[in-house]
Parts: sequence; structure tokens; C-alpha cells
Amino acid sequence: MNDYAGRCGSCAAFTRVHEDPARGRVGECALEVYPPPIKATATCARYRAKGAPPPPPPPRAAGQPRGTGVRPRAPERAPSPERRPSAAPQSAAPQPFRSPLPREIDIDMDIDEFRRVLREVLSEELGVGRAELGGRWEGGEIVLRPGKEGTAEKRIPLDVFFHKIVMLRDKLRVLEQKINAHEGLSDAEKVQLQAYITGCYGTLTTFNVLFARREDGFAGSGRDSD
Repeated sequence: MNDYAGRCGSCAAFTRVHEDPARGRVGECALEVYPPPIKATATCARYRAKGAPPPPPPPRAAGQPRGTGVRPRAPERAPSPERRPSAAPQSAAPQPFRSPLPREIDIDMDIDEFRRVLREVLSEELGVGRAELGGRWEGGEIVLRPGKEGTAEKRIPLDVFFHKIVMLRDKLRVLEQKINAHEGLSDAEKVQLQAYITGCYGTLTTFNVLFARREDGFAGSGRDSD
């Protein structure tokens, strides 16, 4: 990580990292500063190291609300009877409320973009996210043909089956994270439960052939892996 200090490779917004045969370590920018793929050695002005605390908030004037950069507005007076219109004008359709980010975060994005980036970072840290089906399997299907004559076979589109495999992989990874962070388990219990999960990975390595990138698949204990 020291090789990427101050560069995209150690930025909190650097996601979906993988090794490219020609470019080396590459990924995608959750802030969309550059189009993917982005080399880990790239830099930009919006760099923020993983786990770095946010910058301190700017000083506020007395009475200024927290998280805003404008003075509080005085309440508007009701119009006098002689100035009130006889009929209320047609009001425009209400616009959806988009709450601004707290000033302390100091990131140039709205709340929707921030939530998207947060999901990307959490997915990267937990090891979950999207995986691509290998090109040769696109449009394919699994055929379950029974041995008993006169019974119908079952056909499953490969993209549907692959989606279920990816969901299983992601849930196992989340379970692994929760076990490692559980405060009520001893180290011996964590090791034992981790061994069971590793065994599940090893059993599922058969399906690694479906993944476009080998590193997105399952990794067992060695003797269980293909």
C-alpha cells in the first residue's frame, strides 16, 4: 500500500480492483473522476485515503446552524388584509426534497451520489459486489435430464444460475466477516467456523469456470480447490 500513498491505489473511492495483464493493478473510481479502467498509480485532487478522518468543519458564526453556510432566515410576516390576493395563485408541483450533505464531510457530491459511493466502498471492504459471467457462457443453459424415461427434463438459463452462485458467494463472505468481528466467539471457535466456510468455498470451486475473472470465484484450502 506504501507504493500507492497519495495515489488512486490507496484512495477510498478506488473500487473493483483487479490485475490487468497489460496495465497491472487497475480499478474503477466511484467518484467517476476518470473513466475505467484506472491505474492504481494515477492521482487526482479528490484523493482521500482509506480510513482517513474527515477534515475539521469550518468555524461557524454565533447563532449559525450547524452544517449550513447561510444565516438563518427571519420568519416571514403574514400579508396584511388589504394586500392579500383575492384568490390563491396556482402553486407549482412540489419538488422532491434533496437534503445536502453535512458540511463536515467536505465532498463535492449530493446525498444520492454519496450513498452510491458508500455502497461501493462497503462492497469493496466486505468482498461483495458484481461479478461477470464468462463470455462463452452467455445465452447458455443448464439441462437436468432425468434417468427415468417418460419424465420431463429441466432447463435453467445460465445467467439465472450464475446469479444464484454469486449470491451464495457474497453471503458466505459476509458471514465470514461477521464471524471474524464477533466479540462473543473465542479465537478457537472462529478458526473452527472459518474452516467450515473454507470447506464450502472448496466445494464450490467447480463453478469457478463460469466467472469471467478467476479472482471473482471461490478459493478453497488448496486440496479442495480445482
